[in-house]
Amino acid sequence: MRLDWEIAKRGWRRYAAYPWATAAGVFTNTVFGFIQAYILLAVFDHRRDVGGYDAQDAVTYVWLAQALLMTVYIFGWQDFALRIRDGSIATDLARPLDPQRYWLAFDLGRAPYHFVFRGILPFVVGAIVFELHYPTPLHVLGFVVSVAFAVVVSFGFRFLYNAAAFWLVDVRGVVTVAITVVVFFSGMVLPLSFFPPWLRTIAEALPFASILQTPIDVWLGKYSGAGVVGVLALQVFWGLVLLGLGRLALRAGSRKLVVQGG
Repeated sequence: MRLDWEIAKRGWRRYAAYPWATAAGVFTNTVFGFIQAYILLAVFDHRRDVGGYDAQDAVTYVWLAQALLMTVYIFGWQDFALRIRDGSIATDLARPLDPQRYWLAFDLGRAPYHFVFRGILPFVVGAIVFELHYPTPLHVLGFVVSVAFAVVVSFGFRFLYNAAAFWLVDVRGVVTVAITVVVFFSGMVLPLSFFPPWLRTIAEALPFASILQTPIDVWLGKYSGAGVVGVLALQVFWGLVLLGLGRLALRAGSRKLVVQGG
């Protein structure tokens, strides 16, 4: 555990070293928060309820999604793929520390930094301008736990598509498709509750809802009691499944590893 803690601290320090990048990200998230909030509010000019959401729920959803965007790191993580491509993975595999464990610990250190410094301020701006939904203390606790599980699910998926670099010279196509799928089916573009029933059923059967939709719905009080326990258990399930698939991909890729240029 001490080793994991030290690696997690490295994850925090890596992103803390670029405060102006964080500030630019906060500005960007805030701007997109206003754009999306007003788009959804226009929908509620003509109806009072969409998929169980009222206008206050929808606006809260927007600002929470902007707050969690970098926490769950939906866009473009390729660190593991780049180490495979440049041959550094050979050194990683020779070390006594498993690469998947290393990157998971690193990501669990990165996520709190992005939550605190990239996520809270945009949400506060949204709270000042709009009337948002605020949860009970119990739902706040559930939300925090759900966000932690969401980071693990997200990492499991990111590690899996990065592992494609064992077999492909260029993984940019795989990464682009993967990001497109997770953005759409996680609820980043639009809450899954707004989807047609048939598409919502498909989206909820996939692991991506656990990355964004689930923690936000916990905050909004869409689940209570056993319902909260149930969705948290589903996040744990998807986290274990994706980490397990990543483990299989790592094992298979390691057996066929050919370092480019050597």
